[in-house]
Amino acid sequence: MTKLSVNVNKIATLRNSRGGNVPNLLKVAQDIEEFGAQGITIHPRPDERHIKYQDARDLKKVVQTEYNIEGNPIGSFIDLVLEVKPTQVTLVPDAVDAITSNAGWDTVKHKDFLKEVIDTFRHNGIRTSIFVDANIKMIEGAALTGTDRIELYTESYAHEYAKGNKNGVIPFTEAAKVAYQLGLGLNAGHDLSLDNIKYFKENIPHLLEVSIGHALICESLYLGLENVINMYLNKLK
Repeated sequence: MTKLSVNVNKIATLRNSRGGNVPNLLKVAQDIEEFGAQGITIHPRPDERHIKYQDARDLKKVVQTEYNIEGNPIGSFIDLVLEVKPTQVTLVPDAVDAITSNAGWDTVKHKDFLKEVIDTFRHNGIRTSIFVDANIKMIEGAALTGTDRIELYTESYAHEYAKGNKNGVIPFTEAAKVAYQLGLGLNAGHDLSLDNIKYFKENIPHLLEVSIGHALICESLYLGLENVINMYLNKLK
């Protein structure tokens, strides 16, 4: 079964909008695990507009499943990850002012930088993953960095699926096959939803984990958080 890691950034956004502690991020993360999710993901950004760096530290104390921290490996992010020591760190090349992630790494151009960062994390017992497009050249480049896994950036798949074009999954299927041949573990995320997750899962071999936040929280407004998590788990079997 492909694991479901729930990104709780949107919970932090809602909390921050009122300046208090409602909803309680730590309690929501614990509830998500109790409802059956196999991981918690956060993506702290330098301006701390949703997840705060202190949240990353506090969540470490309560998360009992897999703990995944995503982000651009600038100095403050690297220091945070080394302090917290999550299960996994996912390296994402987003700009400081990015609203959301919108591209994977150029693993050829940034090979030396990525290798240096990955070596640092791996020497501290932290599994590493690189956010990449479904591009064979970039996946081959990722394998040369020493990363444990890649995370496929799935926005283009979700966009094509919404238009009724199921062939949009083909580049991801091919990318998954190449990743497996190169010995890379495979994660995926971005714009995956209850509508498109089952077809993606059925067509992506060796898919270890998906990270879902925005869609899952939006769907939960109508259907309820516990119900939605179990709906995802059923589709990922």
